[in-house]
Amino acid sequence: MLPQIITDTLINKAGIGIAIADAETQHLVFRNPAFASWFPGAEVDTPLDTAVEALRGETLDAALAGRVVEIGAKPKRRLLTIEIRISTAEHHGREILILECQNISRLRETEALIASYSAMADRRARDLEREKTRVEKLLLNLMPRTVYDEFRNFGTVTPKLYEPVSVIMLDFVGFTEMAVARDPTETVQELNELFTAFDRIAEQYGCERIKTAGDCYMAVAGLPHPTPDHARLAAECSAKMLRYLAHRNEAHVHTWQARIGIASGAVVGSVIGINKYIYDVFGPAVNLAARLQARADPMEICVLEATADTLGDDLDIGRVRTETLRGFGEMSVAAVVDRSCPRIAA
Repeated sequence: MLPQIITDTLINKAGIGIAIADAETQHLVFRNPAFASWFPGAEVDTPLDTAVEALRGETLDAALAGRVVEIGAKPKRRLLTIEIRISTAEHHGREILILECQNISRLRETEALIASYSAMADRRARDLEREKTRVEKLLLNLMPRTVYDEFRNFGTVTPKLYEPVSVIMLDFVGFTEMAVARDPTETVQELNELFTAFDRIAEQYGCERIKTAGDCYMAVAGLPHPTPDHARLAAECSAKMLRYLAHRNEAHVHTWQARIGIASGAVVGSVIGINKYIYDVFGPAVNLAARLQARADPMEICVLEATADTLGDDLDIGRVRTETLRGFGEMSVAAVVDRSCPRIAA
């Protein structure tokens, strides 16, 4: 008698729901308190699919086939997730169905919480990756790839001497008056369009755009990697920029004209600033290119006469004259003429 009492106590106090149904009629013949609390309609002699409304049709067939199924139960307005396993046994010559039920609501809630955190972490990782890509793209617009790699790996950039290189200095004619007289939004949009085109042209000729300052555009050929024909590449790049302007002016109401100066020599490149940093180059070649640009006529490329002799067969030397360049004295300068676009030279 004592073992039977112990068995009944264990079944009634167990944290899992246990029910027994007649295999032939599928009517309940027993259910413990846990099962009854989860399924209030589970009275003895009640059909199984009535006692457990969610356990019917394909779900019941799957459970009877020995598979573990999950169903929902809603006692006292709280939705529970119940895992049910049905096994068969024989009792006094009759086949019975034993239903073992476990409340896995907290497990599923925990899994859902983990999945939510995981999804949130994945979104955060994607956001960080997008931000990293955006920042990298921004920094690559400010400095050459090799400089960016050094800055990313070490947090600083060692100033480097690049020699020789050719500096392109471009400035638009009458920009100050244009900026005041026209709609500023339209002016900035067109300036952005022009500089974007110049960036693509510079990339074609292996030139590295260093910076823009207002309407001034500066690029360098032969940086960061040494290039023997840097002067020729700089001149051909400049000629292509002026050809682009000439063709664009034919189709637009507003015309843009530029002056370009090209100078060869040594420059020092480094990241300037701490909180607001920018990659810049400075040195005699930069100053000379600025002076030559100021002496150029509209839609003209101005170089030293000595440099003009190294530019190759596609570019001719135009007007040669002596100019007094601030900081450099009197020097012989020449206009570069692009044969394919005679309109470039004045």
